[in-house]
Amino acid sequence: MTAFRFDDWDLPTRSARPASQPPADTPVAAPAPLTPPAAGHAGAATRASDKRIVNGQGDIHQLAPFKYPWAWSYFLMANNNHWTPLEISMAQDVHDYHHRLTPTERHIFENVLAYLTTSDILAMRNIGLAVMEKMTAPELQIYQARQVYEEALHTWTYQHCIESIGLDQQDIYNRYRVVPQIHGKIALAQRRLDSVMHADFDLKDRDNLHTFALSYFFFAVVFEGCWFYNGFTPIFALQRRGLMKGTAEQLQYIMRDEVLHAGFGIRVVRELLAEEQLELDPQALRQLWDEAEAAEQAYAGYILQEPVLGYNADLHMQQFRFIANRRARQAGVAEPFPGAGNVLPWLDEQANLRKEKNFFETRVTEYQSGAALTWD
Repeated sequence: MTAFRFDDWDLPTRSARPASQPPADTPVAAPAPLTPPAAGHAGAATRASDKRIVNGQGDIHQLAPFKYPWAWSYFLMANNNHWTPLEISMAQDVHDYHHRLTPTERHIFENVLAYLTTSDILAMRNIGLAVMEKMTAPELQIYQARQVYEEALHTWTYQHCIESIGLDQQDIYNRYRVVPQIHGKIALAQRRLDSVMHADFDLKDRDNLHTFALSYFFFAVVFEGCWFYNGFTPIFALQRRGLMKGTAEQLQYIMRDEVLHAGFGIRVVRELLAEEQLELDPQALRQLWDEAEAAEQAYAGYILQEPVLGYNADLHMQQFRFIANRRARQAGVAEPFPGAGNVLPWLDEQANLRKEKNFFETRVTEYQSGAALTWD
């Protein structure tokens, strides 16, 4: 009888069952004792220096020693921001939506939610299906596993807002399919995802590696760093006037997650390019920014067909360009929109979750989790 082996995971796979079965009355010999693994096989030690972001030679199952301790720090910070949408009251939002919002404000509110519900699922699929399996350092994968959970949590949050207010779910969830300006942003991101989501996508090929780096750059820098960060602003503009404060607080928690997602992704981009001695093609980058700006321009023109007090499509686009320049500097590439100004300085304040509640009406976790976060 062939013995099962548990110390040979890096050796060729062998069948645990013999090709032919002995007669039922044939005595079965005791299995041979396992021998210590030979050097260079299952027992060989792994070193931090063997790890790489992609194409690494280290043991993917061995967390430490770390080569990227900053990735573990991101995982710990993410857990300090743990929350669920059920912790935030939506009662006032129900009243605001049905009795205080104008038709223009309801149009903005509904379509921002319609875009976000689909976007976070797309972000989840990108990390879970196209990125994690290509990472070869477990400390990177562990944070990304948390990121996948958070994208699912964000989707739950939007669904909770939609259910609480009593919106037509079929209408809201189908808008990305029937509204061209929402569909354009989703289709652009899906194309980037499709470019790298192949089981046989070999990152040892330099062209494939560049395609992967550009796709990762798009999702970290543009999708999460710009579109999400700037995408909550219409709701925050309502919040600043005392409207839809429950939804806005939900988005503040999401925004804190997204800041970490973007910060982590930008760090990965910088280190990946350095490790692989890879430079993103300037023309490809220019096309990426131009496509992102055009899609955002169409989206802003649709959701902000009419301005609301303190906010309009032009402000939205100016702030998009300003945030894009910031993310580009962080990623170590040229600013795509030189001279863009910070026209909404209050937007960055939303990540700080300033509490204006009575202490006894606020969960203690809000103070513990918020105080433990640090920001780049």
